[in-house]
Amino acid sequence: MSAFAHISLPLQHPDAELLAARSDIAREAATLPVSPAADALRTFLGWWEREPGAALGRRYVETFDLSRRTALDLTYYTHGDRRQRGLALVALLRRYAESGLELEGPELPDHLPVMLEYAALDPVGGGALLAEYRPVIELVRLALERAESPYAGPLATLCLMLPALRPDERAELRRLARAGPPGESVGLAPLAPPARL
Repeated sequence: MSAFAHISLPLQHPDAELLAARSDIAREAATLPVSPAADALRTFLGWWEREPGAALGRRYVETFDLSRRTALDLTYYTHGDRRQRGLALVALLRRYAESGLELEGPELPDHLPVMLEYAALDPVGGGALLAEYRPVIELVRLALERAESPYAGPLATLCLMLPALRPDERAELRRLARAGPPGESVGLAPLAPPARL
């Protein structure tokens, strides 16, 4: 199992099957070559493996499902809920299909664990895709670190595996942090009657 898969699994919702596999996942991660990224991942997996299942499920939902700052659907940060996000999701599906991968399950194609699974199966194409979303991944990592969440660990591991942020990506990160996801303004009713505009 690749390092991308080891990062993907604990970032998925901890259902009964995943909870039952935690020890095997942590044991397999122990065989990864020694590196700062692998060491950070192993530290996180130690906590993840020991955490009681019910507590882990609650923490996961609070961290990723109830907070916009740490959501794992990456096009949300760049497109918000605008129509352009739909186009970005279709482009991701097309990209997966070109690599011979078919998306199964309920998650959207921009869900970080889905992207990581893609990278595990196609390291070149998946690595390039993750690199394109590097500023967004960094944004989520920073939000998790500020919240003192253990889930900052897998994101920190991933960031260590990706190219360092370029100056233009750092600028994009600052812009995303300052402005937040864009909103859709098309189709909204005017704020005053037409005679007053």
